[in-house]
Amino acid sequence: MTGLLLLLTLSANPSPRELACSLADEVGPRLSGSEGDAAAVRWAVEKMKQLGLANVHTEPVTVPHWVRGEERAELTAPISRQLAVTALGGSVATPDGGVEAEVLRVTTLEQLKALPVDQVKGRIVFYDKVMERLPSGKGYGDTVDVRRSGAAEAARKGAVASLIRTVGTGDARLPHTGGMRYEPDVPRIPGGALSIPDAELLRRTLERGPARLKLVLSPRALPDAESANVIGEVTGTAKPDEVVLLGAHLDAWDLGDGALDDAAGVAICLDVAQKLVGAPPKRTVRVVLFANEENGLRGARTYAQAHAGELQKHVAAIESDSGAGLASGVLYAVGPGAEKQLAPLRAPLAKLKVTAPKAGDAGGADTTQLPGVPQLELVQDRSRYFDIHHSADDTCDKIRADELEQASAVTLLVARHVANLEGDLGRLPQKSAPGK
Repeated sequence: MTGLLLLLTLSANPSPRELACSLADEVGPRLSGSEGDAAAVRWAVEKMKQLGLANVHTEPVTVPHWVRGEERAELTAPISRQLAVTALGGSVATPDGGVEAEVLRVTTLEQLKALPVDQVKGRIVFYDKVMERLPSGKGYGDTVDVRRSGAAEAARKGAVASLIRTVGTGDARLPHTGGMRYEPDVPRIPGGALSIPDAELLRRTLERGPARLKLVLSPRALPDAESANVIGEVTGTAKPDEVVLLGAHLDAWDLGDGALDDAAGVAICLDVAQKLVGAPPKRTVRVVLFANEENGLRGARTYAQAHAGELQKHVAAIESDSGAGLASGVLYAVGPGAEKQLAPLRAPLAKLKVTAPKAGDAGGADTTQLPGVPQLELVQDRSRYFDIHHSADDTCDKIRADELEQASAVTLLVARHVANLEGDLGRLPQKSAPGK
């Protein structure tokens, strides 16, 4: 009897949390172009095969390869204090020996743009924009502009460096990284993020009078590297050439293990697929684990180009990139009149304590790169997500098994329904896909 129980245990499907922790723990940081990125591709191929997916393969993607180096920030006047800082993804380095200058505090890009050049030139601009904690995560979208564009806008007016208050909601003394963008018509200056406690210290110091800060960052941009999208399928029984795409991104920033961002999403996709293997739907369910979502979206764009001829047969795309929190709703963006196809989901979703599907700005950074493809997205609780997002604290202990199980169950319900529809969800109007 003991042997039988052991056999049953070994043959049991892994839970969503086990899948997420396998990627986060066994691979860890996996920024595009790194050794961890290559290890993640190997992990995904092996895991898909273990779970019984068909047509498991990789599709090459050329990705940027950026590495961080030394990171130091120090208040030098009126007090001396080391600050917790990290380089933003894609930042250039400071000059040898660093840069030291007076700090100029602003709260928004608009406030900086309104200042005359002589108030900005030669200074380190400090964007002290506070992110609001909301279950929807909307505060992130309202705040992230200073991370993306802060350095470029500061450089336009002659600043020597740019620092932001971490775009996040926690109080740990850990800075959060994330992608930034330079503009072709302005000089490139280094950009970094301070932990929230250190941003608060800098603010208090500036309220008392002028302050100077020394910043040392030594990141490097290396030649582009080879990575891959990893794909596996549950082949449809009646319409195998029509596709319901389940997407998540395989890469993660280098500071943490990428547990919530996005091992949790990878786990949801793989869990749904393994549960469909034994009872395939009419249409093919294709899992795509995209490369390079965090700092380039090249995986999604490469997939869109490589599969342009079959995108008309992509009935829907469902992206999982919202962490591991409980699902409370489902958003959709579908063709005109196609919303009636989702009405039968109302009752089964209610049993999972999820509201009826509603129209909205559905789709993640990767799946919205697929022109015309209808989008579906879970509304998940992100109240705690941005406490650890893009930081060293993004580790598997933050994932609650019951919450991730529920999010996966909702995704399975939606994916199975769409994959078995008699009709389809139409097509979305053609427009340029947004970046992250």
